[in-house]
Amino acid sequence: MPAREDRPNAWRSVAPYLGLGTQLAVTVVLFVLLGVWLDGEWDTNPWMTIAGALVGAGAGMYNFIRAALAAGKDDRKDA
Repeated sequence: MPAREDRPNAWRSVAPYLGLGTQLAVTVVLFVLLGVWLDGEWDTNPWMTIAGALVGAGAGMYNFIRAALAAGKDDRKDA
């Protein structure tokens, strides 16, 4: 465990990563909800929900990896 003086620096170093999991989950949930809504509009149950889940997972993972790599690149610059 870091000393009290080092804790702000530790939080600063992990801060860019703290919201990535939430961002991934929100992306998937939004696309699934869009798929559910489209299923209701077009009577295509469950195909749009499945497509929404797949697109949401793909988009969420792409954004997750992109943000994690960018944050890691910033960490290397600071070191």
